[in-house]
Amino acid sequence: MSKIIFLDVDGTLVDYEGNLPDSAVYAIRKARENGHKVYISTGRSKAEVYKPLWDIGLDGMIGGNGSYVEDHDHVVMHQLITAEQARRIVDWLHSRKLEFYLESNNGLFASEHFEERGQPTMQEYSRRKGKPGADNTTVRKCFPEMIFGGELYRDDLNKVSYILDSYQDFLDTAAQFPDMQNGTWGGAGETALFGDIGVKDITKGNAIQHLLDYLGADQKDTIAFGDAKIDIPMFEYCAYSVAMGSGGPEAKAAADYVTDDVDKDGLYKAFVHLGLIEE
Repeated sequence: MSKIIFLDVDGTLVDYEGNLPDSAVYAIRKARENGHKVYISTGRSKAEVYKPLWDIGLDGMIGGNGSYVEDHDHVVMHQLITAEQARRIVDWLHSRKLEFYLESNNGLFASEHFEERGQPTMQEYSRRKGKPGADNTTVRKCFPEMIFGGELYRDDLNKVSYILDSYQDFLDTAAQFPDMQNGTWGGAGETALFGDIGVKDITKGNAIQHLLDYLGADQKDTIAFGDAKIDIPMFEYCAYSVAMGSGGPEAKAAADYVTDDVDKDGLYKAFVHLGLIEE
């Protein structure tokens, strides 16, 4: 029976330095040859899904943590932050002197001082992932196609990420935008590095439901792969879930199976374990 596979990207398909294991590429290609469908399901917007990922061979993507769904270049669903909401968000973050970037399928758009303020934050993010050379990380290395000096009042946004100077910044922002989906990333609770703001009630699980309805496919044939708390709604929705060994404790606790680390052929090993490919 063919399966529909959903792969988180950062920390699952690639490591947090953007390295894509050859074994993962082989596993995906072989699984598709065996009749399975493979989609990425990521917090990235389409503008952040670079050519090497598409070159693997994919059936489509879920982006913006569930705000965008695509099957073979056909847009199944796209729920955007409204222009009025975007203006309110930008004005609020400016008023709090919080640096941010806007996430759109047309690009990533940085606030005025994001590059300078974001460098120590991205270094800490890389350091927490245990990667060598964290102190040499820069915003431009992390976001090679980020646009600086672009228009910030936009009508094409999937979500907004902003640097937290304190956890109170997240609490105040969530209270300011009860009509939006508010979350954090880069750490749990008060250790979070970023807050994010998206369309209300958007999750990866909700997006998968939209895709299955479009495909006429059955939930019982779904398998989710992830490494972080944001992947848990996808784990809860899909029939079977796999967490990466290098993932967070919440994701591992929520998964049906824990494989090896992303950079230790974890994806390939899980595909073999599940019978999607042969060793």
